[in-house]
Amino acid sequence: MRNTLELGKSTEAGGVKAPETLAALAYQRLRQDIITGVFAPGQPLRLELLRQRYGLSFSPLREALNRLQTERLVASAALRGFSVAAVSTEEMWDATETRILIESEALRRSIEYGDDDWEARIVSTFHSLDLQARRMTNSETVSMEELSALEARHKDFHGALIAKCRSRRLIDLADQLYAETQRYRLPTLTGKTPATSRNIAGEHRQIMEAAFARNTDEAVALLTAHYRRTSESIERFMAEHMS
Repeated sequence: MRNTLELGKSTEAGGVKAPETLAALAYQRLRQDIITGVFAPGQPLRLELLRQRYGLSFSPLREALNRLQTERLVASAALRGFSVAAVSTEEMWDATETRILIESEALRRSIEYGDDDWEARIVSTFHSLDLQARRMTNSETVSMEELSALEARHKDFHGALIAKCRSRRLIDLADQLYAETQRYRLPTLTGKTPATSRNIAGEHRQIMEAAFARNTDEAVALLTAHYRRTSESIERFMAEHMS
């Protein structure tokens, strides 16, 4: 007799995927397309359009849209259906300040509980991020492949900082807020942007070193300043390009 515990699992050998797997796939792909700007803010998300793009049925797509709505990346209105959530400086700052609240607490806990493996992971992700940033320094334009690599390494670094907070909820909230702020930050990274005196690699290094020194208040203050500087740059970009 077939084990009933296997009924909800993917059966790829037979070419069948469980609904949970398809919903997760729909969520991941749609979330990525929203964050990277494939779908513009305010754009309707018609189920037929999504079905054709992703090759998935309506049920997992609806589940993905509902999940993304709880993450504030998708909006819905009666009789109008789903659309990509609008962007504004107010929303951007709200996401930034909430992210600061969540990650400050997570960083405090990680510094308290962090061990050698925690430090090693931070060093590794910092080095990987720095290498990719250096490769892109002299580029006239930024390719999507380069940008994707940079963003993945940037997320890994900030995730490593809070990895030892011992709270899955804090980490999940941090991930959600990272996505909310990422969709604002990505447009400022494409093409040539005005030169600034900001040393982002230096900011990352200072946060890392304060965390390793177990100087909690300084590490949190540096993280806070880092995020607010980024949001100030985004606000200037939005004023220039989205007015």
